[in-house]
Amino acid sequence: MNRFVPVTSRGLMRAFVALGLVLVLGGCTRGMSDLRDWVAQEKAKKGAPIQPLPVIKTFETFQYNDQDQRDPFSPSTAELQPSGGNAGPRPDENRAKQPLEMFALDSLKMVGTVGAGAGMEVLVKDPGGVIHRVHRNEYMGQNYGRVTAIADDHIDLVELVSNGNGGWMERAASIALGEK
Repeated sequence: MNRFVPVTSRGLMRAFVALGLVLVLGGCTRGMSDLRDWVAQEKAKKGAPIQPLPVIKTFETFQYNDQDQRDPFSPSTAELQPSGGNAGPRPDENRAKQPLEMFALDSLKMVGTVGAGAGMEVLVKDPGGVIHRVHRNEYMGQNYGRVTAIADDHIDLVELVSNGNGGWMERAASIALGEK
């Protein structure tokens, strides 16, 4: 007895998927001979010629023998002299550090002023968000910055920075009122 099994749409779909899979996999078995031929052709091509190296120019040496000219690679006579111990400004190492001296000057922000005239105080915000009251002749910044003047829109300071020869030099700085 022959039994006929009716074909459902689900069974038909499976048959098409299986047929498609067989066709796709059959296309992968073609081989790689065309790829190998192309690689062999590319390897057989001659490359562009390499440009010759440029000729190195020789430069004339110059001796700094004249008394009016100094050798730029040797220290000047002013740099050779010791800074003279107490000559020039020096930081006061004996005074206690103030709270704003542990922050870089560019990380401090002026946020306002309090008072007027000689008793004017400036409000300075540190990187942690704490607001400090600062008076004239107080210190702030990591380079011994001393407040010399307070205005409504800025603070003027004088910092002591190393001159590279063991001495110190003064450098003017200011902090402007920050924008909101």
